[in-house]
Amino acid sequence: MTRRRFDTRAIHEGQEPDPAYGAVVTPIYQTSTFAQSAPAEHKGYEYARTSNPTRTALENCVASLEEGTYGLAFASGMAAITTVAYLLNPNDHVLLPDDVYGGTYRLFVRVLQRYGIESSFVDMADLTRVEAALTPRTRMVLVETPTNPYLKILDIARIAELAHGRDALVVVDNTFASPYFQRPLGLGADIVVHSTTKYLGGHSDVVGGAVVTSSKEISETLKFHQNSAGAVPGPFDCWLVLRGIRTLAVRMERHERNARAVAEFLSGHPRVARVYYPGLSDHPGHDVAHRQMTGFGGMVSFTVHGGAAAARTVASAVRVITLAESLGAVESLLDHPASMTHASLAGSPLQVDPGLLRLSVGLEHPEDLVDDLQQALAAS
Repeated sequence: MTRRRFDTRAIHEGQEPDPAYGAVVTPIYQTSTFAQSAPAEHKGYEYARTSNPTRTALENCVASLEEGTYGLAFASGMAAITTVAYLLNPNDHVLLPDDVYGGTYRLFVRVLQRYGIESSFVDMADLTRVEAALTPRTRMVLVETPTNPYLKILDIARIAELAHGRDALVVVDNTFASPYFQRPLGLGADIVVHSTTKYLGGHSDVVGGAVVTSSKEISETLKFHQNSAGAVPGPFDCWLVLRGIRTLAVRMERHERNARAVAEFLSGHPRVARVYYPGLSDHPGHDVAHRQMTGFGGMVSFTVHGGAAAARTVASAVRVITLAESLGAVESLLDHPASMTHASLAGSPLQVDPGLLRLSVGLEHPEDLVDDLQQALAAS
């Protein structure tokens, strides 16, 4: 049988009609425990921290979309990344981008370094710097692409070659691209992580995370830690993400179309100093993005003339767009990273330009988004 296409798998994979009563939509198995016919004899489930049928459906679906073999769901994106970090040992070294989500920076610098795990940050768009930063103790290279918040495009295949040459695992945070536009496992990554809060859920109504790999050994280790640490999503959260995934393909198409229109508008506006969007031909990573992605995504970052004060004015003046943390939702969300999502970087070498704004372009009519940005920029 011909392999089902992405759009079809998003709706059907792991979501066959329920065998008990034929429910077309995956049921919410809202239970903490499962009856056993005798000690250690059960129907595949015993305790909901370990596994739950609704969660299994989500894990199988996300694994399929990433074209991986094993999927694991978590209570948040940071829970997913933290569990991946459990693969490390004291004295191991992790290499990360110098443009990285503030929560990831906080985890590796302020938490994991206390347990003897060293981390360093480098401009991964420059492969010579990646190669130079790898050490004999490097056991993991964690990649974001597009990065958060400057939307750099990192060459997954080349970074994987360099990392594997040093016996280091390659982990790719694929949250910004989603599996609709990018599938890192096929480019050489060992592990993919997601904040399912974002594009996979897509509706600003759930917090979750996911990990996908094709390695049985890695999967079994992660599964052990998932159960041991217990940072798992509840069945209703899993159901919400599954519902969001069903429309992922059509949403991502609209996100990208709107983002392109917004990026082109911002590029020609006199109050805008610089636009970061990989779909623009002058973006430094445009060619790599065109090669490793099937679309450029729905995220646009930009700086405004006037620095922090002007950026704050624009952020407070939007009316259709919502000023809020997070991204990947049907509604457009504007973020001032320096004071919001990346505030943990303040005072560090990685601190974000206070004049930068990050826009998650939603599904509203693009002309309404442009009109809103026009009036907000005029206020600055």
